Amino acid sequence: MSCVPLLAVVFALSPAVCAAEAAKPVPAPEAKSEAPVKPVPLPATPAESTPDGPDDQAAMEDAEEAVAVAIPVNADPVRVYGWREDVLIDGMNEKLLAKLDTGALTSSIHAEDKELFERDGKKWVRFIVTDTRKGSKIRARLEAPLVRTARIKEPNAESVAREVVRLSFQIGDRKVRGEFTLNNRNNMLAPVLLGRSVLKDLGWIDSTRTHLADQNISR
Repeated sequence: MSCVPLLAVVFALSPAVCAAEAAKPVPAPEAKSEAPVKPVPLPATPAESTPDGPDDQAAMEDAEEAVAVAIPVNADPVRVYGWREDVLIDGMNEKLLAKLDTGALTSSIHAEDKELFERDGKKWVRFIVTDTRKGSKIRARLEAPLVRTARIKEPNAESVAREVVRLSFQIGDRKVRGEFTLNNRNNMLAPVLLGRSVLKDLGWIDSTRTHLADQNISR
């Protein structure tokens, strides 16, 4: 038997075989099983301080520290105050003793008989301010809009909610407006405490001297 016809058959079949192979469907690649992507939780946004929601005083102090680091120091003259000064609260006829305390963030004032009420759709507080020093007869009834409720940590106790109001007062020749918590300061040295939120707008505090506001000392 001759091999030529056989070769001819092979070569004759080759195009048909190739066409058949090309016509075969190509299997789709297997889809890889991927683990489900877990959503990444966003950092919690601090809730805005509202009259109905106590805020976290510690968080406020942390935020204050972060801002303070970024404030540049300049060489401008700064007014100097003693660690005790007399202040005149708007609505009162007599001055009260105030302790200027850089260890406290928010200012506070002694308040009695606190009463919440509404005026023009907004929450207000009515309260009585007295001088906590023995023998003093200073007493005045004040009203102020409620700014918020702050959670304050008392010494050797759990944190408690305190009303915060905005009051104007005079110290020396300066008129200042700031936020005050309404507190019971019967056991304190002074009925008013001025914290850093107010002191930052006043000047330096000389911890060795008192009653410098009327002397207009600058450094």
